[in-house]
Amino acid sequence: MREEYLATAISKPSLLLKGETPRLIDEWQDAPVLWDAVRIMVDERRSPGQFILTSSNSVDRANILHSGTGRIARLKMHPMSLWESKESTGEVSLQELFDNPDYVIDGKTSKMTIEDLIFTASRGGWPASLYGRSPKAQLLTAKNYVQTICSDDVSHVDGVQRDPKTATAILRSYARNISTLAKKTTLLDDVVSSGEISLSMDTFSDYETAFERLFVIQNIDAWSPAIRSKTAIRSSVKRGFCDPSIAVALLGLSPEALSVQLKTFGFIFEQMCIRDLKAYTIDLNSHVSYYHDRYGLEADIVLHLEDGRYALIECKLGSREIDNAAEHLLELKRLILERNKKETQMQMREPDILVVLTGGKMAYTRPDGVKVVPLGALKA
Repeated sequence: MREEYLATAISKPSLLLKGETPRLIDEWQDAPVLWDAVRIMVDERRSPGQFILTSSNSVDRANILHSGTGRIARLKMHPMSLWESKESTGEVSLQELFDNPDYVIDGKTSKMTIEDLIFTASRGGWPASLYGRSPKAQLLTAKNYVQTICSDDVSHVDGVQRDPKTATAILRSYARNISTLAKKTTLLDDVVSSGEISLSMDTFSDYETAFERLFVIQNIDAWSPAIRSKTAIRSSVKRGFCDPSIAVALLGLSPEALSVQLKTFGFIFEQMCIRDLKAYTIDLNSHVSYYHDRYGLEADIVLHLEDGRYALIECKLGSREIDNAAEHLLELKRLILERNKKETQMQMREPDILVVLTGGKMAYTRPDGVKVVPLGALKA
């Protein structure tokens, strides 16, 4: 019915909006005139919740006459979190961590082993993957997604023909540098180093923009609080994907291979933490950044809520790294307090919670106040 629907959208789009509501229109960006038709229908009916417009890539606003303000609300979708795929126990509530200073997490547990985390990161949060009849079949979803993105979607997103081989090489370079502050020049050098691909910086940026429009690449911006000299704080983006399985698929790694490459999995685990934190705070209009300075002080994630509250978070797979991670978070908090003593007129908000997300089994609060939470025990 695709061609018939498109023809109808061109001639009389309102016909596609008739019927029971809520009415879902998938890949509506193929007929952007529907956006304005929906706006008109909403004005006529004066009733909320009538239509759901879904799109797998961003839409060219030049083809839309009305912004949708007051009629259409935008919601960015994420792959499933571990709680949504029913693998997290959900015994620790992120909302409660923010809202309740007396919230007791001690003794709350995760049922996930490191091997479980590796498999779920490799499989990804794709709903279709859960229907695979075997673990091997479940792993194919991410691989097929990457293949389709590089062979088809990267060209269809804006009608510009792009080379699948080059697209794959760029994403693979991203995968090799996942959760790092690798510069764009470093990524470009990595792509052309084999001598098989010739690529300029402008062309690299064009591909990168296309992947961002497809919501595949989701880099993390730096958080730059005024607690050190501006020259001391790293400002480049941290490389990332919307789901950790994309990196695993691009690197050609299996869960078995990752189980003996835990350093590599540590970077992938951070991506899984970011994915889940975004999912758990989507209704709070959250955003994620990172902190890193030239003195080695860092916070893997700074989770900002719309009301100004924020959490400093480190992602550490094993228990041996927890002490070091907690020290980083406490030092960051100390610098903020020290800064506030000097700058009495412009007070900076202290972090509301300090959290170390781990691949371990049990949650607890350290004597210094840092919360240690297994990712496999977290929920919204």
